[in-house]
Order: sequence, then C-alpha cells, then structure tokens
Amino acid sequence: MIRALHHVLLAAPPGSEPEMRAFYAGVLGLTEVPKPPELAKRGGAWFRGDGVEIHIGIDADFRPATKAHPAFLVTDLDALVAKLPDAIPDDLFPGYRRVYVSDPAGNRIELLQSV
Repeated sequence: MIRALHHVLLAAPPGSEPEMRAFYAGVLGLTEVPKPPELAKRGGAWFRGDGVEIHIGIDADFRPATKAHPAFLVTDLDALVAKLPDAIPDDLFPGYRRVYVSDPAGNRIELLQSV
C-alpha cells in the first residue's frame, strides 16, 4: 500500500548540474544531499526539503518535461516569484495562488500557495 511519495526524478542534460544546483538549492531553497557513491557516478544531484525530495537524473537523450511537472506547496509565493521573473501566474486552481516556471533544463515546475 502506498503511504507517501518518496521522491520525484526529473531529467536533465549532461553537464547541467551547476545550473540545477543554483536553481533547486539557490532559488527554491532545497538542500543538496549526497547521492550514494555508485549512483553519484551517473551524475545528477539530489535535493531535499521539508517533506520533499527531488532527484535530478542525467539523460544523454534529454527532452524537457513541458507538461508533466512536480507541484511544490510554498509558504511565500511572492518571495519566490520575486526571484523568478519568468514565472507565469495561473488562477485556475480554486483555493490556491500558483505560478509555473521552468528549471534551467526546461522542465515545468509548479509553485503554489493556499489562500
């Protein structure tokens, strides 16, 4: 029986780790956590926050996820939007303020805050 979501893996192109670190740790405020040694050989990076874990996997044949996306509940949407000038607001989800952004690899990310 499913009891929780452990992590979401997003793909990224080879060599994109510095930009992904800057976005997921620097902008979104997640903490990078060490990958197990055997998995670290594959590249990528893992990030963790309160109840959230994102794994970035390197894919030589990368194509960004432009429709499928993780959605992060945030405590201060306005503060994040101030760091994300390309955020696209969307008011179609009752009870939430939300925006869509793209990570440095072009993957769609939803940020939302309850109202």
